[in-house]
This record gives sequence, C-alpha cells and structure tokens, in this order.
Amino acid sequence: MTEKRGPWDQPDTPAPAPRNTGPQQPTFKRPSPPGLSAPRGGLWLWLGFLAGIGVLVFALSRAFPEALQSDDSKMSLLYRVGIVVLISSVLMRGLQGSLGQHLKHVAIWLGVITVLALGYAYRAELASVPRQLQLAFNVGSPVQTEERTLVVPQGEGGHYVVDGLINGQRVRFMVDTGATETVLSPADAKRIGIPVDTLNYGYKAQTANGVGYGAAYDATTMEVGAIKLEGFRVMVNKAPMDGSLLGMSFLNRLEAFEFRNRQLILKWREDGQGRAY
Repeated sequence: MTEKRGPWDQPDTPAPAPRNTGPQQPTFKRPSPPGLSAPRGGLWLWLGFLAGIGVLVFALSRAFPEALQSDDSKMSLLYRVGIVVLISSVLMRGLQGSLGQHLKHVAIWLGVITVLALGYAYRAELASVPRQLQLAFNVGSPVQTEERTLVVPQGEGGHYVVDGLINGQRVRFMVDTGATETVLSPADAKRIGIPVDTLNYGYKAQTANGVGYGAAYDATTMEVGAIKLEGFRVMVNKAPMDGSLLGMSFLNRLEAFEFRNRQLILKWREDGQGRAY
C-alpha cells in the first residue's frame, strides 16, 4: 500500500555521501610523559623520612652537645647522614624502572659513595695536594707552609736551591751549610748593580780550590720568601764561581732550620714591627 503525500510534504532527501578526502590517516593517542603518571606517594614518604632523620639528629645534638665539639666529629656525622640520604634515594628510585636501570643507578651511587668515603679518609692528604704541587714544580721558590715557616724542596743532585732578593734584585743561591758567609759570584754581583771593580778584595777564605779572596758588601735588604733581613752583609768573590752560595751568615739569623724528608725547613723570628731578625 502506497502512502499518499500531501501538497506540503517534501520528498525524502537521501543522506549526502561522505566526501572522499583521500586515504584516512590513523590517529595515535599521545602518551603522557612518564613522570606525570607515576605515583608521588613514594617521594613524599622519602621526604618525610629525611625530615625524621633531621629531627633525630637535631634532638641528639641538643641532648649530647659534647659529642659534636670537634671538627672531626661534625664531619663524621655529616658523612653518615650523607650515606643514609644516598642509600634511601637509591631504594626509592629502585621502585621504578627496569632491572637494568636499577643496576645502573646502583653502580653510579656506589661510585659516588666510594669517592666520598675516600675523600673523607684522605682529607688531610688531599688538603696538602696544592702545596705538594707547588713544591714539585716551583724549583727555587720557597713555599710558606705555616706561620713563619718556609720549605725549600731538594733539587737535582741532592742540592737545595733557593731564589732570594738582594736589594730587590733576584739571585739564585745554592744552600751551603759549609760556607761561613753568604757569597755572591762576580757575575751575579755585577748583574744586580754592585760595583765589583771598585771593591776591596782583602778578605781571605780557605776554599776547596785553595785560598780565595772576597770583598764585603753591605746590602740594604736580603729576602728569601717572606724572610726579610735589613742591613745584611754578603761577600763578593773575586774569582769566577758557578753560582752564589747561601751560607751560615743567613741561616744563623733564623730561629731554626733543619733538613727533613728531602726538604729544608726555615723558621724565623719577627720583631714588633713584623721584621725578621
């Protein structure tokens, strides 16, 4: 039976066919960043654990103040707290990721802990490394290690060589405890401005090569490192020499000197105005 339509009825309009826009591209869902979906309960638990450690350390330090009086005890406490923090962070990190990642993180933290442990165990030796490097590479330059203490390292051939200043002019000396006077070679004396041709070479001295002649010269200042002597007399040798000698006339002006562990150690006194004497 055919349905009749009225004059106002519209004919059925077929649905439009979908427009062909080419091959359809697959739609991928963008994954969330790995850190956003991870639970944060473990992080808060770890932070709470660290806060508890801090409260415990504070309470113990207030209860036993005598236990943290020395620097060594404070460093020991800091070292132990650091170990606890590192181990706890490794355990927290171990809750996520694959087994390979866990082993990698464990190896890294073990390396960090090992370096910190070695640094703490050899902290005194590490603190002296800059001074040892300075002694090793600054040949002739004395190194001040303590207050009013200079160290001169042993040079090649077992000799001790030190750079000094005569009237502000640099002279390299070889330390000679067998020499009574501090002796300048003619070449060094002439180079720093001493009038070698007008000196009176009337002083005799017995040397390995026989009798030698020298002239006295009163230098305004004589300096070795931080040691500064005023009105220091040196002898200018008449015959040529391989180099100048730092003798007992200088060493006896010091408070003390000694040879130890292939080093010459010089200690000096100072007056009220900071001048060595």
